[in-house]
Amino acid sequence: MAAVFFQHAIDHVCRLSRVLRQPRGNAMLVGVGGSGKQSLTRFASYISGFKTFQIELSRGYGVAEFREDLKKLYRTAGVDGEPIVFLFSDTQIVQECFLEDINNMLNSGEVPGLFATEEKDRIVIDIREWMEKTGGNPTKDGCYSAFINRVRDNLHIVLTMSPVGDAFRARCRQFPSLINCCTIDWFSNWPAEALLSVSQTFLANTDLGSRAVRDAVAQMCVHIHRSVEDMSVRFYLELRRRYYTTPKSYLDLINLYLQLLQEKRQELRQARDRLLDGLRKLNETNVLVTSMKADLARLQPELEAKAAATADLLVKVAADQQEAEKVKAVVAAEEKEVKAMQVQTQGIADEAKADLAEALPALQAAIDSLKALNKNDIVEIKSFPKPPLLVQMTMEAVCILKQEKPDWETAKRVLSDTTFMKSLEEFDKDNIPDIVIKKLKKYIDDPQYQPDVVAKQSRAAMSLCMWTRAMDVYHRVAKTVEPKRQKLREAESQLERANKQLQEKQDALAAVVARVNRLQQQLADAQSEQRQLNDQADLTRKRLDRAGKLTSGLADEGIRWQATADQLDTQIHLLVGDVFLSAACIAYYGAFTGSYREQLVSSWVSKCQQLSIPVSQSCTLRGTLASPVEVREWLLGGLPSDGTSVDNGILVTRGKRWPLMVDPQGQANTWVKNLESHNGLRVMKLTDSNFLRTLENCIHIGHPCLIEDVGEVLDPALEPVLQRCTFKQGGRLLIRLGDADVDYDPSFKLYITTKLANPHYLPEVCIKVTIINFTVTMQGLEDQLLVEVVRQERPELEEQRDRLITSITADKKQLQELEDKILKLLRECEGNILDDEQLLATLNTSQHTSAAIQNRVKEAEETERDINTARESYRPAATRGSILYFTIADLAGINPMYQFSLAYFIRMFSHCIEASGKSGDLATRLKLLSDFTTSFVFRNVSRGLFEEHKLLFSFLMCTSILRHLSCDDISEVEWSCLVRGAAATAAVSGPDSSQQQQTAKPGQLQWLPDAAWMGLQALEQCVGVLKGIIDSLVQDHKAWQAWYNEAEPQNKSLPHYWQDRIGNHFAKLLLIKQLREEQLVFAVQQYVASKLGKEFTEPEPWALDDVFQETNSKTPVIFILSTGADPTAMLERFGERKGWLMGQRLHVVSLGQGQGLLAETMIKQAAGAGDWVCLQNCHLAASWMRRLEEKVEELADEHSGNSQVHPDFRLWLTSMPSPVFPVLVLQNGFKLTNEAPRGVKSNIGRTYNDTGNNVLDSCLSKPSEWKRLLFTLSFFHAVVQKRRKFGPLGWNIRYEFNTSDLECSRSTLHMFLSEQEHIPWDALQYVIGEVNYGGRVTDELDRRCLMSILRQYIAPRVVQNDCAMLTASGVYHIPQDGSVDLYREYIKDLPSTDSPEVFGMHSNANIAFQLQETRRLLDAVLSIQPRLSGSSSNSSSASGASNTDTLVAAFCAETLQQLPPDLELSEATAGLFDRMPDGKLNSLSVVLRQEVDRFKKLAGVIRSSVAQLQAAIKGLIVMSAELEAAYNAVLLNQVPDIWSRVAYPSLKPLASWIKDYHARIAMMRSWLTQGPPACFWLSGFFFPQGFMTGVLQMHARKYSIPIDSLSFGFEVTNYEVAADVTGAPADGILVDGLWIDGARWGRSAKCLEESAPGVMCAPLPVIHFKPLQNYEPQVTEYQCPLYKTSARAGVLSTTGQSTNFVLCVSLPVKPGTSTDHWVLQGVALLCMLHD
Repeated sequence: MAAVFFQHAIDHVCRLSRVLRQPRGNAMLVGVGGSGKQSLTRFASYISGFKTFQIELSRGYGVAEFREDLKKLYRTAGVDGEPIVFLFSDTQIVQECFLEDINNMLNSGEVPGLFATEEKDRIVIDIREWMEKTGGNPTKDGCYSAFINRVRDNLHIVLTMSPVGDAFRARCRQFPSLINCCTIDWFSNWPAEALLSVSQTFLANTDLGSRAVRDAVAQMCVHIHRSVEDMSVRFYLELRRRYYTTPKSYLDLINLYLQLLQEKRQELRQARDRLLDGLRKLNETNVLVTSMKADLARLQPELEAKAAATADLLVKVAADQQEAEKVKAVVAAEEKEVKAMQVQTQGIADEAKADLAEALPALQAAIDSLKALNKNDIVEIKSFPKPPLLVQMTMEAVCILKQEKPDWETAKRVLSDTTFMKSLEEFDKDNIPDIVIKKLKKYIDDPQYQPDVVAKQSRAAMSLCMWTRAMDVYHRVAKTVEPKRQKLREAESQLERANKQLQEKQDALAAVVARVNRLQQQLADAQSEQRQLNDQADLTRKRLDRAGKLTSGLADEGIRWQATADQLDTQIHLLVGDVFLSAACIAYYGAFTGSYREQLVSSWVSKCQQLSIPVSQSCTLRGTLASPVEVREWLLGGLPSDGTSVDNGILVTRGKRWPLMVDPQGQANTWVKNLESHNGLRVMKLTDSNFLRTLENCIHIGHPCLIEDVGEVLDPALEPVLQRCTFKQGGRLLIRLGDADVDYDPSFKLYITTKLANPHYLPEVCIKVTIINFTVTMQGLEDQLLVEVVRQERPELEEQRDRLITSITADKKQLQELEDKILKLLRECEGNILDDEQLLATLNTSQHTSAAIQNRVKEAEETERDINTARESYRPAATRGSILYFTIADLAGINPMYQFSLAYFIRMFSHCIEASGKSGDLATRLKLLSDFTTSFVFRNVSRGLFEEHKLLFSFLMCTSILRHLSCDDISEVEWSCLVRGAAATAAVSGPDSSQQQQTAKPGQLQWLPDAAWMGLQALEQCVGVLKGIIDSLVQDHKAWQAWYNEAEPQNKSLPHYWQDRIGNHFAKLLLIKQLREEQLVFAVQQYVASKLGKEFTEPEPWALDDVFQETNSKTPVIFILSTGADPTAMLERFGERKGWLMGQRLHVVSLGQGQGLLAETMIKQAAGAGDWVCLQNCHLAASWMRRLEEKVEELADEHSGNSQVHPDFRLWLTSMPSPVFPVLVLQNGFKLTNEAPRGVKSNIGRTYNDTGNNVLDSCLSKPSEWKRLLFTLSFFHAVVQKRRKFGPLGWNIRYEFNTSDLECSRSTLHMFLSEQEHIPWDALQYVIGEVNYGGRVTDELDRRCLMSILRQYIAPRVVQNDCAMLTASGVYHIPQDGSVDLYREYIKDLPSTDSPEVFGMHSNANIAFQLQETRRLLDAVLSIQPRLSGSSSNSSSASGASNTDTLVAAFCAETLQQLPPDLELSEATAGLFDRMPDGKLNSLSVVLRQEVDRFKKLAGVIRSSVAQLQAAIKGLIVMSAELEAAYNAVLLNQVPDIWSRVAYPSLKPLASWIKDYHARIAMMRSWLTQGPPACFWLSGFFFPQGFMTGVLQMHARKYSIPIDSLSFGFEVTNYEVAADVTGAPADGILVDGLWIDGARWGRSAKCLEESAPGVMCAPLPVIHFKPLQNYEPQVTEYQCPLYKTSARAGVLSTTGQSTNFVLCVSLPVKPGTSTDHWVLQGVALLCMLHD
């Protein structure tokens, strides 16, 4: 492995080496994954000569396996005594108990329970010998203790931790030995110098054109890494998406660049050389054409001369040939005669030969027999003293032939002659005298004289007998043959003479023929030469013809090839930069969305140009690494056609790490399945039981593998596959998977997808995979929806397009193949290309085919353009669909239950295409389709949204449509001004915002709040249509003030020309937000209604009957619950109507611990039987949710074994909003929200929707009273529910009243009316108010309010008046008696928004609520918008963390500096704590002492926590959870919880809290040092209740009155503030600093009065608290509760009162009003405000 040791790495190695060489040295290396922690640890361990040990994770690796590894480690270090480094990474922490063991190892060296007793004994035995050698204690305990010490000495633990996330912080707090027993080494980001040295080293041997370019590329590597780091910070700040870069990413960039550069250079050079080879062949052909034309011109005269000479020679040859024919005829005649003589002579010779043939065989046989005789045979014959007769006869015959005497003696003499045998062989057989033959005759004629007979007496005599008989035969034949021989000799002599004469004539003929032949040869040569010249001329002409065809056919190709080759040359030159940027894209930008990618690449290109690196101006990943044919195939496989998706395809196929695709819509999943379906793709999940086995098979066989739906943590068993940790063994490529070595097929591919929309992958994951953001893009979805629209509107158009795309893809692929074939043939051609007719024919055919295909492609592309033009006319509908989907997708950021899959949306969109209105006019049709789609999607989605989010959804839909480029009615600046505020927008994007100066508010605009004035100035800077608004305000301030003071300004015309200018424009919302923010919600409703229609602001409530028609057996119905909501009763009633009775065919399972198995059984049985199953409270069964997801998948999967689902089966699920609910189920399920309706109108409407005439007519005794009281009871139920929206003004505690309260009260009402003759009003009020509803109420003052409300509706007046008014305005009243339809019609006509009078509250109460609603709406919109990161400069993003540290540190320093000295009793003024004459302390002094103690405790906590926080920021101590919470609170301007626990109740932000704290200390110090004040600031007390008790006690002691008989009377003085008080009262105390919430104090009338418009809280003058004995407040006075804070609610104390409650102050009320009036308005006194 190549290593570059820069100073940063050397420093770490030195630190590690020192730590490892220290006795018991351990280290904790902290840094993001991929920063070199493990590599440097191994290196330092190697330097020290230590072994390195690391655990190997496998599937199922747990505590048992971990401890087994620890045992091996302990034996190595303790028994074997080998120094060893235990390298442990946080990625290997499968269970947190691993760290507990390591914590023990670091602390004491021993892991409790690690070794069993037997194992300990074995260790003791093994180590005893070493103990004895070293002189240690050899006892059992001594040996084991020595073993542990030896382990601690030899074992060095090195922990590698990532600081990212909360885990590291929590582990450090939970396991303190990680900090206390380890040397901590922080691996910070590599410095630029280190990055540069690495890149320079790796690029040193690479040819990049020049040294300057190589150095520039090295610098560019650093720039890219740093720019991605900065972009990652911005990515998180704006989109809340995490992505990490590490040094590993940097190394991957460089390695990938070098690899891609080599591959791309080779590819382009081959392509260029191939084209140049073709061009060279064409150029050679052109050169040959010129040469051949010259040769053809030169050959023409030669051909003519040769033709003339050949003609002359032809005449001469003809004459000579005629003479030769005459001679030939004479010779032929003579040859005929000679041949006859030859035949005759041959006949004579044959006859003589035939005669001779008769004697010659016998002669030859005799000679052969003689040759067979040897000396012994002759001796044998001679040895006969008296020869046998036949032997005698034989020898006599021999003597006769030899002309000797024929007796035995002569015979023996003859035999004795040494030449006897030779004389017989050479005997002159042709000249035997006749006398001799005559003498021989008698022997020949003797019948006994036969060779075979003679042989019986002597074999030697037999041979001689044969010879004599042969001589006789020969002589006889020779006499006949001789005349014939004579005749033969004569004939041969005559033939010889004839042959001689014939030969002479033949010689003469031969001379003539030779001369003719010479002439003919000359003629043939001439003709051959002429023919060759003709052939050469013909060949030249043919070559010229072929060359013409070749060059003309490939002329255009040649031009294109030359241009392409030139282009390739340019590309090769630019590869240095283009491939570099492509490698950077692959290595870094996969996790980013499209806009961020474009910004990165644009900045990289600019930087490359600055550094003079060769790079294309329009460099793109697609242009560098993808081919058009390949991209088309991807698109056919389902890849979206937008540029981001195509880039994603390149990242998937070209990346060197396996891809992990963020795929919430499932598009990448579908594409991968289509892409690899023909390669045997295997699809699996990490939760599959056979996951590892399937993966092993894929790796072994080489099949691609897709792992779906992974979470944020990958299975550790995947580690070797992700790292591609392959190795060779015995010639086999292997990978270790789990505990087995598996053959690794290089063709194996791994794909990973996750459906998490915004996963947080830690750096350890980022460095192992290529994270690719496959989230659907607006353009990509628009193209998909366009296909859907055209496929249904113009199916023939889409089919034709599909065919064309397929055809064009195939044709272009074939074109490429043909070009490759042509160039291959040209390259491989040897010799003269013009002579290879087959090659030329092939080229010609290919060229014609190519030309035909090109024409076809050209025509197809023209047709495709025409089709696309026709298709584009339908794009507005697709655009609308795409806008709607992304609006829906954003909802998931508001509530985790608002999940909708892309497939679900496309099904809705397809339904809209079919169901929307049709028209022959395209524009009308598109308008109908867009409007229907918008309405249908809104209805379907909004029924799954809570009421508070329905307007938000419609507003987002409206503004998303109007913000899109197709409409462009709302600019991004205008949108930002609404969502983020004008000031923030102006600061970031306003024109010359930095130079804009805020002007002072003119005097005539004092009615305008300062914040509104500043905001308007910022608006004028940013929004063009509002230019001049400031001047208009100043000039027409009266008109603007009148509009400003309107109760509903959004419904009023703007002053002057502004109504025409922005009356229906988005800018009006900006104006209302700035001037009357509380009215913005109503303005938004009005704006949405004007743009989309009223139906989008008042969605109709869903009915289960309507929803049920859309459901099916495969998809669950999900009830999303709010607190107190329970749809079970509604489902039960619906089931009864449908015939699915509870307990029979409707089965309900309330999920919880142990209910999962029952639920599975129910689903399985019901799915087969067609029953319904309702699973309640899914959010409570988090551990079973994964199984629920699997069951829902099985129901939806038609190919699964459980696909036989009865069509009547339904699965109903209920759940509170919860992140544990399966996203897949949410995305594809039918979602319905079940909550109390948002307004009084909708609340009563739902009640009467569920009420039938049978209910209205059920009370026969008092039908009219029943109907009226039933309506008022329903109205009361709506009021008490909706009163919660006013917060503490409505109820101190938020009670969850629900329909069960209403139903129970309705039953009670029905019972009393039916059974009692007269209506028992008191009993009704008590049972309904105190029992049914009051049973939920825990606060007595809330109970008082509840009964006050009930008295408005359950009272005699409601049955005595025909149309009894329910509100003062009369808008709400009891309708006339009638059917349920009459009530429903009346309810429909009620106002959609509830005015405060419905609740008996002041209009100001609505301001607070409306302001709260406005801010909730804007906060929700802002939460799903990209954040403004401000400047995109490097410094702003890189120093974010240090900036926050600086802020908090500065706050701590300032706080400590300004913190007042502690209150000390020693400061007390004289006599303050003196005892009274009775020996008792003054009660108020006791209160003061208690308060001082409390403030001292608080001050101590503040001081210590701030000091600790300072130390923690500096890294001197661990940042504990408490300190971290304090740190975050300071950043958020909130009071730290560690302070709040010991402090007084307060809702103030931190800055105000500190100011208030100083004021309290000052008040207490003043009391302590100067004595009791004349007027007490009640808000300054920790425990005002104790102070009140002290006052009463002091009065009781003063007048000796029992304290339990005392209570306070109250008198509001004329003193406005404490400074006006001249002296303390004689009895009681004066109290200052109280505020009236919900009313004001009338100074002149000295009573409570209605609040001034817009004023929520008014100061109460100084009030005199007078202790009175047995005091009973007047009934007409309002008992106004006094609270410490505006929250009013507190902890219920043992007294039954809230800890926030002090006491009730009796105040006179405005004449003409009752106390119920002020109770309903929620009037209370507050010790402090919350700002």
